[in-house]
Amino acid sequence: MAKPATKDMIKRQTIKSMKSIGTYRPEYNTIIDIYAGLVSEYHRAIEDFEKDGRRHEVFTAAGGTKKSGIVATLENLRKDILAYSDRLCLNPKALEKITVEQGQKSPFAQLIESIEKDRL
Repeated sequence: MAKPATKDMIKRQTIKSMKSIGTYRPEYNTIIDIYAGLVSEYHRAIEDFEKDGRRHEVFTAAGGTKKSGIVATLENLRKDILAYSDRLCLNPKALEKITVEQGQKSPFAQLIESIEKDRL
């Protein structure tokens, strides 16, 4: 069985991925740290879910069933991970929406520059 990924391993891999697509900045380290913690927690929750026999439902005192706590936790972690991966541009959909700075000025900066030139 493979060794589970630690928070630090996930953080390093996330930074490496962001650098390869050109979206990394040191200012994002706090968000990256939170994201890595969520992913690490998700991996631990999956292991617990597997050890518990992948039970999706538990019985209530009234005799009915409800979603197990671990399933609810996994669902919430998935939503949080998706939100953070969007912010960090780590999924294809989020990456479509951004433009990485490549030494070019934004259209707004170009407009301001042209207005300033006209004023001179």
